[in-house]
Amino acid sequence: MRQSTRRLGFPLVVMALVLVTSAPMGVSASTAPPHRPSPPRPWVTLCLKLKRMPEHRRIRCHYPPAPRLASPARLTAQAQRAPSISEISIPTHPSSPVGIVAGPDGALWFTENYANKIGRVTTAGLFTEYAIPTSGSEPGQITVGPDGALWFTEAVGNKIGRITTSGTITEYTLPTNDAYPWGITTGPDGALWFVEEIGDQIGRISTSGTITEYALPTSDTYPMHITTGSDDNLWFTEPVGNSIGRITTSGTITEFAVPSSGAMPVGITAGPDGNLWYTDANGKVSNVTTTGTFTEYTLADPDSFAWGITVGSDNNLWFVEQMANNVASITTTGTINEYALPTVPSGPFDLVSGSDDNLWLTEDWVDQLGIVTP
Repeated sequence: MRQSTRRLGFPLVVMALVLVTSAPMGVSASTAPPHRPSPPRPWVTLCLKLKRMPEHRRIRCHYPPAPRLASPARLTAQAQRAPSISEISIPTHPSSPVGIVAGPDGALWFTENYANKIGRVTTAGLFTEYAIPTSGSEPGQITVGPDGALWFTEAVGNKIGRITTSGTITEYTLPTNDAYPWGITTGPDGALWFVEEIGDQIGRISTSGTITEYALPTSDTYPMHITTGSDDNLWFTEPVGNSIGRITTSGTITEFAVPSSGAMPVGITAGPDGNLWYTDANGKVSNVTTTGTFTEYTLADPDSFAWGITVGSDNNLWFVEQMANNVASITTTGTINEYALPTVPSGPFDLVSGSDDNLWLTEDWVDQLGIVTP
């Protein structure tokens, strides 16, 4: 949510998605595409939608938001049980880190949305950065592929990228123009599965680069994140559609409506209990069984804007609250603990459990990574 350094100038006041022209079909881009405006970032679009709800009219969808502090009693209770939290700066500024994953080499790999790079950091804090060949591609999410490489989405570049642990990048252009790919995960079939936010599709790409796309039953749902469930299906969030979606590896899609009004599911992960756990920007963290039964837990701050979610080394679900500037945990029985990040505001975005059993998170607004020892 950086105000003046991004190409949109003031992206948070843009109310409509601006479609962009995709690059020609091809495997690897060697020349930069012509300059063109990009759509508002996903978190911008959702925050503005949230703000139109009466109960969220006070949320501030621009950088920097006003920090909201918890009550003194609550802060004291948090301090008594708080994990250790530290932060390290990314070498490039501005960087705008977004997605993060634990790599097969024991390092953390992350996307630099504004800097157009893929970053790597060891658990000792040593950084390496790799420039993406396509200029202005705005990388989103990243995952480990079955081939031992890292696979990532290029939202504006309209491509899926692959980077080896030695830094070699290959790019694959999507068949659908202006699809805006975002979430990506490895499926149970040995392929990579991803969502197309503007394309209204779920995509599959083999490790050799063959792409298949499946149209969603409902249009304009803005699919956001995707993960593999305990049932060996792919599960994804539809924040504008107020739904959780499921797709089989053969392409059959089912959508499950979230029971509460105004739901906006964003991040999703497979929990240790076999359920799918997801963050709801409408002030909740919830789960759904593989048969479609929902359980919802309300956060203390309705405007906390929960985003990324993962399983920690303690087998709790950990998530970040972008507007409240917190990292938080929830047990599988619903007990929630929230912890303030040292930098205020930092814009925590996504998180993952590293090879050191610490939680590593991206701080989008301040070009930092956070390290949480549960």
